[in-house]
Amino acid sequence: MQNKDIYTVSRLNSEVRMVLEQQFQRIWLQGEVSNFVAAASGHWYFSLKDSGAQVKVAMFRQNNRMASIKPQNGQQVLIKARISVYEPRGEYQLLAELLEDAGSGALQLQFEQVKARLLAEGLLASERKRPLPAMIQRLGVVTSPTGAAIRDILTVLKRRAPGMQVIIYPSLVQGSSAVAQLCQALSLAYQRNEVDAIIIGRGGGSLEDLWCFNDEQLARLIAKSPVPIVSAVGHEIDVTISDFVADIRAATPSAAAELVSSDQLHLLERVQRLQRALLQAQRQQLQRFAPKVAQLTQRLQARHPSRQLQQQQQRLDELGSQLLRRLQQRLQQFKQQQASLSRQLSALSPAKKLQQHQQQLNQQQRLLHRAMQQQLQQHQQRWQLLLARLDTVSPLATLARGYSISFDEQNKVLTDSNQLKKGQSVRTKLAQGAFVAEVTAIER
Repeated sequence: MQNKDIYTVSRLNSEVRMVLEQQFQRIWLQGEVSNFVAAASGHWYFSLKDSGAQVKVAMFRQNNRMASIKPQNGQQVLIKARISVYEPRGEYQLLAELLEDAGSGALQLQFEQVKARLLAEGLLASERKRPLPAMIQRLGVVTSPTGAAIRDILTVLKRRAPGMQVIIYPSLVQGSSAVAQLCQALSLAYQRNEVDAIIIGRGGGSLEDLWCFNDEQLARLIAKSPVPIVSAVGHEIDVTISDFVADIRAATPSAAAELVSSDQLHLLERVQRLQRALLQAQRQQLQRFAPKVAQLTQRLQARHPSRQLQQQQQRLDELGSQLLRRLQQRLQQFKQQQASLSRQLSALSPAKKLQQHQQQLNQQQRLLHRAMQQQLQQHQQRWQLLLARLDTVSPLATLARGYSISFDEQNKVLTDSNQLKKGQSVRTKLAQGAFVAEVTAIER
């Protein structure tokens, strides 16, 4: 037994919570709300479920007051949350930080999921990006033959590269049939193998108008292109999956035409090579330091007093709910006893004893009411005692009683007058706010 490391239940739950919080980053999760409870403290508690499973969620007041909606049972929502453990019961739960209606976030979630899958397969890696040919004689353009994009492209090429041949592969660029036609046009260009590079895109529009360029099937087909592809979708602020998977992303169709007709292409290629090398070096540096920074950050967050305070707040809500349920149970028991006495009185109701029994009944009712009041008072006193005990361990309560904490210029806590010198600035934190003072006299 001396060589065994024996855990307590509290220690086990605490270490499990730290492992979960350090192992998992914040995640996005979609599901249906059930068992929603808004506690008197302002915190929200509910379950998030789908057809096969469910998980408990807590959303504390400082986060839920920034939510755009108050969830209802049966509502589909999208949340951003941290994974944690509620230590008193050893229950795995999510701590929600952001919450929104699933309808408004569905397209963005779908966009991120497609991007994540392509990134995991290496289709977005900079290493597979190809530069444009030094001399483009034939250029393919996959777009609408009647849209503004093709007019802008032809105008730029006429000015910058009048000798370049342009082959248009016509396609719809928005609507339910756009993805199929875009894929068909690209496949035709691949099959005919007659161009040195391809521009695919369209002019600006809403997110729904540009959505066909976020299709996973189209993205994978772009990645298989035998020649370099320039993605030119929408305006400069619009970003699509096609932009990520293409060899080059142009801010607009006109910018794409300028890229393929550049008079200083060799300089652009050199800049791109240097940029890729710089980005690669930056990524390597970030990848080398990111795990250590993330580990230290997670350890700091796991031991932050706010985490303990959240656990205590959740425990307080739970105790309040238990107390209310017990009071309701006792009240129901007293009601049942009263009903039983009433039935007995009715069974023994001869006329000559009616007045006597009526007096006894009134007396029993007074005793019952007095007992109920005593029980309620006892439970209220016990609840107030629990609240007072919890408040005594709060660092904020210590400040509220008139104490304060002073710090020097390096933000170190001052505990000895020998740490001070005249003229030094000292910052003092109070229960509400803080102030900065200058030392004019020192008492050793």
